[in-house]
Amino acid sequence: MDFSPDPDLELLRQSVRRFVATEIEPAVGDYERDGRFPRPIVEKMGAAGLFGAAFPGSLGGSAMGFQAVAAIAEELSRTRPEFGYAMNMQAMTCPFTIFNWGSAEQAERFVPDLIAGRRLGMFALTEAGGGSDPAGAMQTRAARAGGGYRLNGAKMWITMADVCDTGVIFAKTDPAAGHRGITAFVIEPGSAPGFRADPVSMSSLSPLFRSSAVFLDDVAVPAENRLGEEGEGFKIAMNALDFGRLTVAARLLGLAQGCLDHAVDYANRRVVGGRPIGRYQRVQQAIADMTVNGAAARLLVERLGWTMDRGLPMTRTAAHAKYFAQRAAKHAADSAAEIFGGYALADEYPIGRLAAYVNVLNVGEGTANVQRVLIAEDALGIKDADRHPLRNRAGRDREAG
Repeated sequence: MDFSPDPDLELLRQSVRRFVATEIEPAVGDYERDGRFPRPIVEKMGAAGLFGAAFPGSLGGSAMGFQAVAAIAEELSRTRPEFGYAMNMQAMTCPFTIFNWGSAEQAERFVPDLIAGRRLGMFALTEAGGGSDPAGAMQTRAARAGGGYRLNGAKMWITMADVCDTGVIFAKTDPAAGHRGITAFVIEPGSAPGFRADPVSMSSLSPLFRSSAVFLDDVAVPAENRLGEEGEGFKIAMNALDFGRLTVAARLLGLAQGCLDHAVDYANRRVVGGRPIGRYQRVQQAIADMTVNGAAARLLVERLGWTMDRGLPMTRTAAHAKYFAQRAAKHAADSAAEIFGGYALADEYPIGRLAAYVNVLNVGEGTANVQRVLIAEDALGIKDADRHPLRNRAGRDREAG
């Protein structure tokens, strides 16, 4: 067992930090003031190869693997967590689902532009009444019409739907069949009359990457845009969420590390009673706990990336990583807020912003309670977490499923 840092991943981390410092930080303020989506920055992220680590060179990727995906997502989220959404949509849930479940023609048609940042993605599963049961509560319908399908219904909390060019969306083709009646499609909103996305106002988050309510009014989708077979949508969605948990867990790890970085810096500079507050035992205890929690979360996230790179069953490992990374990030945000005191709410410090994204990512790709149920049922022998067949076309050692 080798715990030494991977030199290639360390160079990648340094590259991402430089990108954030030179391409994101100087420009992001203008986009936030104007409320504009930072498409030019996303395009630069694509051109820099930040979205292509899980994809083969034939599609424009670097084939660096899932550990590289996690490293990129973590580094972005340490300082600019809103750009972690771009990693989810452009590097994982949208393009990887197409690559993993689509035909070779679909992968060639959609994936290169998504990972290059030329087209923007979305992943539309959740509905207003769904919560943690997206399949059971799904009301969106897809009916055969001519040579394709007509989609009617609504989705909720869909990130980047208001700017999306290419998205993966789920609808019931056979409502009587329950979760076995769900089918996945690739949708192109720009050429799909009847598609509407209404952004939801969320004052505590950056306005750059918005979530929307999506409305589908007789939206036509050609048959060649169906992913997999009819009725495979639930399996595709669950598989996609497992992969998405890597980026979400890595983003939470980045948030935890960002909170720790700022807390350490502040504790060394803030003087109370004639000495830095970092010399007081209570602050030291908080820093120690943040450090150890972050180290443990990092091991789980790295283990998940390692598992995915080898095409091994990963649902159990993904749940472990996502659940503990969320706990570590929540503890780090709360502890940093205590260390900063009232300054945690000041705009000059990022603690409030980081904490807001910790709370949001608790929900993404399955809430903490969903992960706990999965982990507990697996441990108790009620349900084997890795019972479902795995599809991982990017697994470097073998493909399963």
